[in-house]
Amino acid sequence: MTIAEAARLKTEIMRDAKDKALAKVHRRAKAAGPAFLHATTNGRYLPVPRDFWTSGFWPGLMNLALNEGEDSTCRAAAIEAEDGLFDILQTDEFFGLHHDVGFQFMPTSVMRFRQTGNPDARRRGLIAAHILAGRFNVNSQAIEAWNGAARSGYSIIDTVMNLPLLFWATNELNEPRFANMAKLHLETVVREFIRDDFTTHHIVQFDSNTGARIAAHGGQGHAPESAWSRGQAWAIYGLAIAARYTGDGRYTALSRKIANSFLELNAPHGVPPWDFSVDDVQNAPRDSSASAIAACGLLELGDLGDPKAECEAVSLITTLTQRVACFDDSEDGILKEATSALPHGTHVSDSLIYGDYYYVEALLRLT
Repeated sequence: MTIAEAARLKTEIMRDAKDKALAKVHRRAKAAGPAFLHATTNGRYLPVPRDFWTSGFWPGLMNLALNEGEDSTCRAAAIEAEDGLFDILQTDEFFGLHHDVGFQFMPTSVMRFRQTGNPDARRRGLIAAHILAGRFNVNSQAIEAWNGAARSGYSIIDTVMNLPLLFWATNELNEPRFANMAKLHLETVVREFIRDDFTTHHIVQFDSNTGARIAAHGGQGHAPESAWSRGQAWAIYGLAIAARYTGDGRYTALSRKIANSFLELNAPHGVPPWDFSVDDVQNAPRDSSASAIAACGLLELGDLGDPKAECEAVSLITTLTQRVACFDDSEDGILKEATSALPHGTHVSDSLIYGDYYYVEALLRLT
């Protein structure tokens, strides 16, 4: 795609898609209110517990809409949901929190602070950053993802997208320790997660006591050595954000190389399969959320000076818009054909709230 073609698509398709997507968010805000959502079943989002890892994305999606103009329904519902998230700290649900506090509090408290300057929202975000920092294992030099003995020492590629909470905390408090932990975790990701072909593992397990690497696991991917498409997308975006916060060109270069791998593997498909390495990849269930996340990562690379990244993002978002976007109310989700965790048999070819979130984020950035 040429620069001229990309510009035309931005004007004709992106703005129209953004307007339709935001209109749907406003309609859903009236219907769903301050809910916590994850995936659709038969086209409808069903609530999940407030400590579930995706609980920040629906209030975050309403906050994204507020970047385009104030709306009392979205604002009230987003704050009420954020209040519910913060109330977790006062109950036994606190013990279920893990590395995804970044996904829970960056789109809620931190975004509200950035929009309004509200000091209480800032405080909540900083408390979440302390929780995330507390998961750093000094021996493995990695943030441990989950709780419980069965998954002790597990670190996952998704964590790179929670690290912005630590970088933000360093900037807010002028305390380098948060960013230092994030950078040490990133060094472990570079060394242990990213393979020679610039695909990534989903899970790497370390000995929590010694820090020694034990094994890689397939997790939500097809196999330990497979190329789980959403994991590739998390890496593209997370490393690009890390490059913005740190100014470290190594992260920019790695994000670009993983993006190249993602785009090459995805080229025959348009909407990526849930894993690029499955046997019957052409007929495999799709994961539209991976494409939306990757597009946001490419836009971040574009902001860092990558000359072709925006055109690549436009191409991904155009394909999603034309093939899997749903702007009417026949289904609750905006992006269809997303897959949560196929190895576990959960939400295959449904809508995922984070797919919707990153799709709208990309549209806002493009317009």
